Amino acid sequence: MTIRTYLAGVAALAGAILIAACSSEAPAPKTEDAAPVGGPPAAAASTASSTPRVFFVEPADGATVKSPVKLRFGIAGYEISPVPAGEVTTARAGMGHHHVGVDTECLPPGTVIPKAAPWVHFGNGTNEIDMQLPPGQHKLALEIGDDMHTTIAGLCSTITVNVEP
Repeated sequence: MTIRTYLAGVAALAGAILIAACSSEAPAPKTEDAAPVGGPPAAAASTASSTPRVFFVEPADGATVKSPVKLRFGIAGYEISPVPAGEVTTARAGMGHHHVGVDTECLPPGTVIPKAAPWVHFGNGTNEIDMQLPPGQHKLALEIGDDMHTTIAGLCSTITVNVEP
């Protein structure tokens, strides 16, 4: 497979995922506070004193996986919320949503996350996806963006996964 074919496939995949992730018919958002998806959130008092962080619940860093890869995200000390409907002109304080970058690094704080490959937006507030990835090693960046899709200092995490053929 040529690099051009590979990149075209990744770009097409990211576009399809972007459309699905930003769908207005998504399930209600889930807000995690260092608890696994579906688990009870930690006490509200713990979020006030903890440093906000975002992380992959699954897969684990360095995991060998098969495509489609189940990605689940967690958050602590920060609120996940869908982007408000209509034209958004300001960001709500302390609220944001997930973005996943495929084969990329975290963006610097204050950067607007592109609405194109390699980034997938979860503006509907969801925290998981089954993502098609081609075989090989992939670096995944999980980044929180506010209502204006601007990155938040300290709220990015990366892992590497190995996708089996």
